[in-house]
Amino acid sequence: MSKTKKTTTPTARAGYRLEEDLLGTMEVPNDAYYGIQTLRALENFNITGVHLDQFSTFINAFAQVKKAAALANHEVGALDGKIKDAICAACDEIISGKLHDQFLVDMIQGGAGTSTNMNANEVIANRALEILGHKKGEYDYCHPNNHVNKSQSTNDAYPTALHVALDGYIERLIGSLQKLHDSFARKSKEFGDKLKMGRTHLQDAVPMTAGQEFNAFATMIATEIERLDEPRRRLYEINMGATAIGTGLNAPAGYAAACARHLAALTGKPYHTAEDLIQATQDTSAYVHLSGNLRLIATRLSKIANDLRFLSSGPRAGLANYILPDRQPGSSIMPGKVNPVIPEVVNQTCFHVLGIDHSIALAAEAGQLQLNVFEPVITFNLFTAMVMLSRACRTFAEKCVDGIELNEKHCREQVLSNIGLVTALNPYIGYEKSTYVAKTALETGGSVYDIVLKEGFLSQEELDRIIAPENMVYPKK
Repeated sequence: MSKTKKTTTPTARAGYRLEEDLLGTMEVPNDAYYGIQTLRALENFNITGVHLDQFSTFINAFAQVKKAAALANHEVGALDGKIKDAICAACDEIISGKLHDQFLVDMIQGGAGTSTNMNANEVIANRALEILGHKKGEYDYCHPNNHVNKSQSTNDAYPTALHVALDGYIERLIGSLQKLHDSFARKSKEFGDKLKMGRTHLQDAVPMTAGQEFNAFATMIATEIERLDEPRRRLYEINMGATAIGTGLNAPAGYAAACARHLAALTGKPYHTAEDLIQATQDTSAYVHLSGNLRLIATRLSKIANDLRFLSSGPRAGLANYILPDRQPGSSIMPGKVNPVIPEVVNQTCFHVLGIDHSIALAAEAGQLQLNVFEPVITFNLFTAMVMLSRACRTFAEKCVDGIELNEKHCREQVLSNIGLVTALNPYIGYEKSTYVAKTALETGGSVYDIVLKEGFLSQEELDRIIAPENMVYPKK
């Protein structure tokens, strides 16, 4: 007589609950709002050490997307009202800043963002269970996949949340760029018509004003603020309702449009469904576009930082046109040395952003067929670039630009003694006399201003009128 083999039901240790997925069971801490698929990700992806909870804007964006999906599913008759209300309440708590410490997945992961999506689904489901009066893990009443992720795939929920988050980071970046623009504009007004030398090829050119120099910096920043509008508009097109590849499999009729409408209402932004969901699910060109704008911003910021380091070089043996605010001792061996540390850190930020742009281009190009599985590295890099640029702009404005001083006397002396001044005098004394003045100044080290007066080419009154800023540095109308 054969004995029937007994099967034992696995039990969890005290303080844990058992959860099951395709690969088996795992113990999840009872106080955790995340579940088994988040644990799988924690085991598999220890790459950057940077987790979802360091990008709260992304977490909030996921909660907004999941709330919009729940509202849309209920609207088309696919989700029970009580479960919908519990999901929405859980999402509202997350949007208010709660439970962010439960979003633990590494920013770079395999699976095209599935781990991030499931981390969000599990946290929302378990909090919704508590709201419904059940324990965490009692998924018969509210399930991460069957209810929170209903009518969705990672392949539409993840990029839609990314679009929402990127819009928030663009808003923040614009605010930081505006702050930097305003700092340069104020300095331009403060420095006004104070003369200094302009330079080309790292050589003396012709006179200009310090106000003009800083106004050019302000204009560069203003242009980049305007340019951000175009990639931002592209982010308002979303692929919710595409599900796996864009065919809309398992999404009820009317769900996609309802989801976009609810998301627009929740965010106050004009989100709308893409015309071609198959294209929208696989195409990451909007991210490449945005990254290109960040590259432009970084290029211009770095150029400005380079200029200020060069123009403030010295204090005795350099150009010393501007005096940057002292921020810290500059050397462990040279007493009294102070370095331009703020422009330097801006430069380094920009170098990093330029490298990020290349990484994003590679990830976008490597997408295959109906899905780009490399969106996590695109996400991580875009967030990183925008956060760093935002901080760099504010640091630049507050700790450098706002405190810059013009070395006015030194700048004026450079103008009056400079060979480049003869270019401004050429229309009045002629090419031959101008050449003579330049040659004499070079040979003797004398001042152009003094040589012109000594030779009697112009009276002091005439000369002062010619080199007045309103006559020398502004285009004639």
